[in-house]
Amino acid sequence: MPKFATLSVGLSAIVFAVLIPVLELNSTHLTNSEWPSHARLHEAWQLLTNAAISVLALGCVWTNRAPRIGIILALMICASFLTAWALRSVYGGSMLHTDGTQMAVGGINVAVIVVIALTGVLLASFWKTKVFNFSQTQGV
Repeated sequence: MPKFATLSVGLSAIVFAVLIPVLELNSTHLTNSEWPSHARLHEAWQLLTNAAISVLALGCVWTNRAPRIGIILALMICASFLTAWALRSVYGGSMLHTDGTQMAVGGINVAVIVVIALTGVLLASFWKTKVFNFSQTQGV
């Protein structure tokens, strides 16, 4: 099992399968009575999908069956978040809570900082993880 890949994808799984659901299971997100019920359904769906993909990614790396695929799966979650954040003005999205607050450092939302850092670690892990070479196992 590639240690750096396991560490980076494991960290991603902690963020997307544990930390974010814990942070969003409250009145500013999933149980926010100001949100339409349809939006809350999408929020629950997104949390469950990201958690499931994170667990799958960790399994790919942990078993060493497909470490690069595991890293790519984790990167897809990060890239999706960062794309949604970058395009927020197109669809009227915001990182602000309904009360107008946000957790920010230097004016940048903490979630954005965490996902950018996680993306960097995952990219480094992808670069460091060797591609399985079938010819090496066959003596070719």
